[in-house]
This record gives sequence, C-alpha cells and structure tokens, in this order.
Amino acid sequence: MKALFILLLVQLCSASLVPEREKDPEYWRRQAQETLQNALRLQHLNQNVAKNLILFLGDGMGVSTVTAARILKGQLQHGQGEESLLEMDKFPFVALAKTYNTNAQVPDSAGTATAYLCGVKANEGTLGVSAGVTRDRCNTTKGQEVTSILHWAKEAGKAVGIVTTTRVTHATPSAAYAHSANRDWYSDGEMPPDALEGGCKDIARQLVENIPEIEVILGGGRKYMYPKNVSDVEYPQEEKHRGTRLDGRNLVQAWQEAKPHGKVAEYVWHRRGLLALNLSRVDFLLGESLHPRVPWHQRLGEPLSCPGVLGQLQWPVILPRVLLPPRDGGTLSDMLVGPNDGSIHLGMLQALHEAVELDRAIGLATRLTSTQDTLSVVTADHSHVFTFGGYTPRGNPIFGLAPMQSDVDRKPFTSILYGNGPGYKIVAGERENVSAVDFAHADYQAQSAVPLRQETHGGEDVAVFARGPMAHLLHGVHEQNYIPHAMAYAACIGSNRGHCNTAARPATPLLLPFLGLLLILLC
Repeated sequence: MKALFILLLVQLCSASLVPEREKDPEYWRRQAQETLQNALRLQHLNQNVAKNLILFLGDGMGVSTVTAARILKGQLQHGQGEESLLEMDKFPFVALAKTYNTNAQVPDSAGTATAYLCGVKANEGTLGVSAGVTRDRCNTTKGQEVTSILHWAKEAGKAVGIVTTTRVTHATPSAAYAHSANRDWYSDGEMPPDALEGGCKDIARQLVENIPEIEVILGGGRKYMYPKNVSDVEYPQEEKHRGTRLDGRNLVQAWQEAKPHGKVAEYVWHRRGLLALNLSRVDFLLGESLHPRVPWHQRLGEPLSCPGVLGQLQWPVILPRVLLPPRDGGTLSDMLVGPNDGSIHLGMLQALHEAVELDRAIGLATRLTSTQDTLSVVTADHSHVFTFGGYTPRGNPIFGLAPMQSDVDRKPFTSILYGNGPGYKIVAGERENVSAVDFAHADYQAQSAVPLRQETHGGEDVAVFARGPMAHLLHGVHEQNYIPHAMAYAACIGSNRGHCNTAARPATPLLLPFLGLLLILLC
C-alpha cells in the first residue's frame, strides 16, 4: 500500500512538471514543422571553400555526457533542462565516429588523436605515427610518421593555433605536431635510455621544433620545457613542479629564438601577463600554466587555463585575436579541450561544468565567424562508462537522486552512475547509502558497478557536429580518421586540392584563427 501511494505521488508530481504549452498537441506539431523547414533548407548545400577551420574536441565527451551537459546548462539557466539546446546542438549536420584504435576495441586518447588529427588510425598509446609503430619501441618509429591537419594547414599558408585545458604535451593536442611511440614521453626525463639512444625526441621538444610557426599555443605543462630541478616561476618551493629536462635546454627560450627576425613572440604563464599583451602586435603566443587541471569552482582567475578562466578570459580575449587579424590564407584553430576526460575519470560534477564551458566557447566562436567561410566541427576522442537513468522526472537535478530505491538493497541511488571506477564503495558489507553523503559536493564520485582506482574510457561511437562549408560531408557513421580528410577537402589543403576552384572562394573577410581546437580541450 505504501509503495502504491509513493508511485501515485510521483505520477502526480510528474504531471505538474509538464509546462502548459506542452500539453497542447499543436505546440509539438509547430515545433516539428519548423524543424522540417530548417531541414529542407539544407538541401541547398554550402559548397564554398572553407577559409577557416575550427575543431573543438571535448576529451571524453560521449553522447551521454553531451545530453547531461545540455540538461545542466538549462538548469543553470533556471529551466528544467531537457528542452535546452547546447550550441553544438544547433549545428545542422551530425555524424557518428567509430573510435576504436587499430589494436584496441576501447581506445585511448593518443590513438584517437592520431585518427582525428592525422587521418590515420593507430595503436593505443602512440602519437602521430602509423599502426606499424609498437608502443614504447622507439626503433619502430622511423618512416612511420604521419602529418596532421595542422601541418597541412600550415603548408597551405594558414595561421594555426592550439588551445587546450590540459598539458600542451598531453596526448589529445600533441598528435597535432608530434610523432612518438609513447604518449607519456613529455620530456626527455620521462624517456627510457634506449629511446634516447635511438634518437627519438620527447614531445615538448617536438612542440618547439616540428612546426615552429604555430601562431597560438595555450595550455599547461610548463615543467617539461625547463631543465631538471629548475624552480617553477609560480611555485618555486614545490619540488614536484620543477623542471624535468635532462638535456639542460630551456625550450621556452628555444621557442622564442626560433622565430623569424622581426616577428614578436610572447610567452606568458599567468592570465595577468596575457591580459597585459597588445595581441594585435603579437605574431606568436605561447602560454603555459603549471597544469590546468584545477577544480572548476576553485581559483577562477589563477591558472592560465582552468575551465572557469577559459570561460571568463580566453574565449573573449583570445578568440577575437584568432578570428580577426590573420593572413589572407585563412586559419586553422585547433581547440583541444582536454579537461573533460580527466574530470570524468575522477568525478562527474567538474566534467559536466567543463562541457558547459566548452559549449560557451563554441557559441562565442559561432558568433565571431560566418558559415560562408568557416567550417566548425565539434567532436570527442572517445566516450566514458558514464550514464544517467533511474526514471527521473522532468527537471530532476542532473546531479540528484533517482525517484526510486533499488528493489534489491532498498537504498537510494543517484541518477548519474558509472560502469566502473573509484565510486564503488561497500559499507558494512553493503552498497553505500548515498543519502548519508553529500552527493552534490564537487568532489563526490558517483557510484560504480566495478571498483577501479580510475574509471575507464567507453567504446561506443561519439558524435560529430558540423557547421559551415562542406559540413554535409560529415553525415553518417564514419571511421574517426575520416574527420580531418573531410575538413581538409572543405579547405582545399593537404591532398584534397584537385577539386578546388579559386573562383568559388567566398569574398567575405577572413575571421579567425582560434583553433577551434580549443581542442577544447582539458583542465
């Protein structure tokens, strides 16, 4: 009887959650007809040549994360959430990308980055090389290097940029410029003797040497640029933040010295330095925080690239810089968003807030660019074992409880759950009772089915959203390595130039380089 009463109460409450306009069938019919008219307009394909390319990459941003972020965005705006639209939801073309690595059903970020940046699938743990390279085996690398869309764009005379909320040497952004048998060879201090003796270069060194004229590089991981034991500029007393290089090189200095005579190259490590720059007079910009993976709700003005700072500072300040001044050849923005992935591995709250921050950046880039000359693509490298369910009612807080208890252990559970990870907890021989903990706390780790110190990636397809010239080429289910080929075709760069006709190029003014790779990257 008690159970029946609770069920009836839930049904009554659910009915009261339905907005009045949604009770009218005409509301849904009008909405469907508007959507139909928008779809019909897409029959007139935009076949302009893309002068600018922007790639936004939400590391670990699977479909379930996109949906949950949409609900969170709406609830942050005091709505119920489900009816909200992310900026990426407004992109007219959507595809799915198959994320497996050549030797892995469930991929890692290095093999996937090689696919969506270099157009070639690769083994897990390897960067910017073909599947002929074995992880950790330096001697298998020679002759197996593959170049990225960033390299193709630079060869075509475009300005290019990488902006990430993770280390710039992290697997997600580094496939844009590096070739490595191991994603963890950030500096020579992380490389084994045989790799050093075999002539392989660390990733930080390749950032400086392989494509020296990347106009904008923003991210974290500065300790890999400095000699071993050199104190950090921001945290001089903390040993863990000291330089790691064994070759004694100062790569920041090497980066500045490698620039052409007469060009202005600026290095910043804090947002104060970034704000102080007159970016219209800067030709090359390198900004590195310590490591930007800082909780979104903390230190909003301190690290160069934490999500809150990206939302308040980098998008408004850097995007116009990348979108306005460039050269006639156009730009490629590679925005690698790194934060999402590390956050999802450890907890749900930061990951979803970072996804919302990424969406804010996408919205700003959309407003600063034109679909006539700018192809924007939003995607992810892989998914996670992240899900939400439990028959929650409309408007249920995305971080809240399901409206029911388990019919097995009679305990409540949160809507968000993980297939595996650190949230597996047994108390007195039973599943932890979440009503006894603060499940809305920023550090709360949602419950998982299998105990692991760190949650794993997921193996399902990820979404690809596209807007602008030739966006219709991203339209179905594709291998992940197809993405840069479609983008290159749209921009007439790389090997896809035969179809190009300069007369078809739009006359609209150039707008951009923010890479859109805010590959967009991680905090």
